[in-house]
Amino acid sequence: MTEPWATFGADLHIDPTGGTGLRAGLMDALREAARTGRLAPGTRLPSSRTLAADLGIARNTVADAYAELVAEGWLTARQGSGTRVAQRAEPRREAARAPRSRPPRSRPAYSLMPGSPDLATFPRAEWLKAARRALAKAPNEALGYGDPRGRIELRTVLAGYLSRARGVYADPERIVLCAGFVHGLMLMGKVLRERRVREVAVESYGLDVHTSLLTEAGLRIPCLPLDALGSRTGALPGMRGAGAVLLTPAHQFPTGVPLHPDRRAAAVDWARSTGGLILEDDYDGEFRYDRQPVGALQGLDPERVVYLGTASKSLAPGLRLGWMVVPESMVGEVTAAKGASDWASSALDQLTLAEFIGSGAYDRHVRSVRLRYRNRRDQLVAALAERAPSIRVSGIAAGLHAVLELPEGGEAAVIRAAAWQGLAVQGLSFFRHPDAEASREALVIGYGTPTDSAWAGTLDALVRVLS
Repeated sequence: MTEPWATFGADLHIDPTGGTGLRAGLMDALREAARTGRLAPGTRLPSSRTLAADLGIARNTVADAYAELVAEGWLTARQGSGTRVAQRAEPRREAARAPRSRPPRSRPAYSLMPGSPDLATFPRAEWLKAARRALAKAPNEALGYGDPRGRIELRTVLAGYLSRARGVYADPERIVLCAGFVHGLMLMGKVLRERRVREVAVESYGLDVHTSLLTEAGLRIPCLPLDALGSRTGALPGMRGAGAVLLTPAHQFPTGVPLHPDRRAAAVDWARSTGGLILEDDYDGEFRYDRQPVGALQGLDPERVVYLGTASKSLAPGLRLGWMVVPESMVGEVTAAKGASDWASSALDQLTLAEFIGSGAYDRHVRSVRLRYRNRRDQLVAALAERAPSIRVSGIAAGLHAVLELPEGGEAAVIRAAAWQGLAVQGLSFFRHPDAEASREALVIGYGTPTDSAWAGTLDALVRVLS
């Protein structure tokens, strides 16, 4: 049976981050998909864990939504059969619709959606070896509820790795493990509200799931202007209500520019003079191709910067492993926000990652995929130069995505043309803050997403659309 759920984001346009809240938004989207036939009766839905990972939300949110839709009769759930769309009587139609002359594909043949690594590169054999070693060495108490900050073994090796690879001042006692960046941001939203912060400045382009989490925490999100030098952090002193700012300084997402040194300094000066906090999202800082990676902003002032990192890009988002390096004065607050025990990530997965990093396997893996992604970016740039020379690639050579600048009015047209070619792509406007000026049209191309076997065909499809 075909499993159309694998392309929820492209086909069903599920947006569980709307104003109604995560759970309600997901339920509304699934009801509508079942009602309109985009999810046919009998279609098997992804597991709650898989869908939660795809959408970047908590697994319990998905499980609760599934359970309520089962109770309402929209879904069915049976042991061994999974969760499926319920069989429902077809509504009577007044007249048959005229068939389209060329119906679009129900499922993209190719995807260049940003935000995901090539999941086929996950080092299964090395991870399994690390898991066996970690389990063999694990003390009995590791199988208990555990320190809310996470396993000390992983916090210890992370402190060394982050210091060496990213220039982060990281003591194991200042590290709090979490289930990815979204979880870390949720914790920070709670801490900031308890500190009576009312506004968190954000970049004018970014992920809506992040801004939605902040607004759901009761925080306003004024946006900083953005140009070729990164976010204009010099505007922070004029944002009187802001008590924190969320930045992607190493490689702005999605525009792909690094934060200029002067603007880094301006952000730190603002934080020091006002008592504000900088939330640093270092989502792909290890992947720089034209030079050595720029160190993390946190090294400039560890007491004013909360550093957030994750294994989602370097390994896989499904691991649900991330980390926060917090100011010493905030460790207790963040730990309290997380709860009395570590409910977020499996202790065995934490121990496995600790073993994986400590053995050097993580460094070897990062070097390997860094070369793979660099080659893909080079191939993308070369193909465009040869077959679509009017398209300019902007941003630095880094990360798992590139920005392709388009002429005015071109973004929507290219996305439609790509859909007809069976190619899923994302426009820059999707990431624009509601208050930001609409000054650019572009595609955000996730060249890390396809597998090696699909890359050549995907790149060819993209160039055909742009030629």
